[in-house]
Amino acid sequence: MAERDYEAEYERYHSSKQAIAHRAMRNAARRRAGLKKGDGKEVDHVEPLSSGGSNSEANTRVVSRNTNRVKGNR
Repeated sequence: MAERDYEAEYERYHSSKQAIAHRAMRNAARRRAGLKKGDGKEVDHVEPLSSGGSNSEANTRVVSRNTNRVKGNR
């Protein structure tokens, strides 16, 4: 089994301008919702950012981490 090249993976997927912009939008939504690290809650975008959804309050809701992960990009 080959070892993962985390640096190359980051360069490929996480450092693109679009990924950085989406991460900033998710972080802003967490701050607006008043969530803290480790609280087990996440901000769910009803229409995902990757599908053209917005970061507006009408498009976000607070859900458990499990609920958000099961939903995925739907």
